Amino acid sequence: MTPHHFPITVYYEDTDMAGVVYYANYLRYIERARSTIVEEIGLDQVAMREKGIVFVITRVEADYISPARMADRLDVVTTHQAASPVRWTFDQEVQRDGQALFRAHVVAVTMTTTGKPMRLPAEIRAAIAK
Repeated sequence: MTPHHFPITVYYEDTDMAGVVYYANYLRYIERARSTIVEEIGLDQVAMREKGIVFVITRVEADYISPARMADRLDVVTTHQAASPVRWTFDQEVQRDGQALFRAHVVAVTMTTTGKPMRLPAEIRAAIAK
């Protein structure tokens, strides 16, 4: 699959007292990239929720490699796949000028809005495979 690119600009509000990106904000950055991927492949999460289906993150493995600073222009590079009938996996890297600053492996599953695990519906698996 071709990597997806999502640009981020680091703002003052993203940084801590040392002037570097606060560690939890990397999770926000990669979430925005995943949400954009969902939208771009044609999945409407509002409509899914109305049908009783939601995505839930069940695992995040993260490595913080090097700090980003205010005004940096970052790129969230994501590859993803339907790894099984129930799991959608993402490998994400936040880069500055092609250099990795943060890496994460993320696992998402679908659940009903009442909290019951379910298989990825066929139309979702087909959209992911595009």
